[in-house]
Amino acid sequence: MTNNYALITGGSSGIGYEIAKNLAGRGYNILLISRNEKNLQDCCNKLSDEFNVSVDYISSDLANKNSVTDIYETSKQRGYNIEILVNNAGYGIATPFHVTSIEDEENFIRVLGTSVITLTKLFVKDMIKQKSGKIMIVSSVAAFAPPSAIQVLYGPIKTFMNRFSDAMNSSYNRLGITSTALCPGFTLTNFHTASNVQEMMDAVPSFMKFSAERIAKEGVEAMFKGKSLCVPTKTYRFLVFLLRVTPYSFIRLLENVLAPGRYEQK
Repeated sequence: MTNNYALITGGSSGIGYEIAKNLAGRGYNILLISRNEKNLQDCCNKLSDEFNVSVDYISSDLANKNSVTDIYETSKQRGYNIEILVNNAGYGIATPFHVTSIEDEENFIRVLGTSVITLTKLFVKDMIKQKSGKIMIVSSVAAFAPPSAIQVLYGPIKTFMNRFSDAMNSSYNRLGITSTALCPGFTLTNFHTASNVQEMMDAVPSFMKFSAERIAKEGVEAMFKGKSLCVPTKTYRFLVFLLRVTPYSFIRLLENVLAPGRYEQK
């Protein structure tokens, strides 16, 4: 069995797990990264049993400054060659910006931003040597939306991640390395419950919520096609189009309505 792997952060649930299933179904070995070791063990067993591929995990909290280096070194020690890097881990902060502690904000930025950059920096060096590699950054339609009072930093960080993904393509596409920013809207996962913003999302119309399986499928297909940006579903592609052509003064009137994310499935 080959030692080529797809590494997926936040891979034990939601979009991350569905991406893992999709890639395992394509014959890729899987390396899952998450905090909950019990969930990771269960996911590994399910994936290996269903798809007959090698599945391993590293239990790690990306809010920890040393976690990314540990993940990289551990994967190298185990002899895994990371062909695909999926930066998916994320969460939201429910408390108002002026109430949230500086430590919580720093951890938030580290998980959604700094860890993505550092993991990519470490693994892209190996991709350069092998002259191939695929990177996916799970961003959000919030990157295109107006500022939100619900989660002040979420949209700006996702906008930054989109620009970072573009920069990776500009720098390394010629070397056979592509980066895809996957920007889903409201998705049926435990994201909002885990972020303590579930009540704010319950009023979202059902036609704006999509399954994590569908988001993962469209994202993986876009990644293999080398697309730099993927906005899954016609609903959200149309919404992003409107956001780009509508005067900003009008968009501001909609604010929090256009700040999507992942949604708890009832």
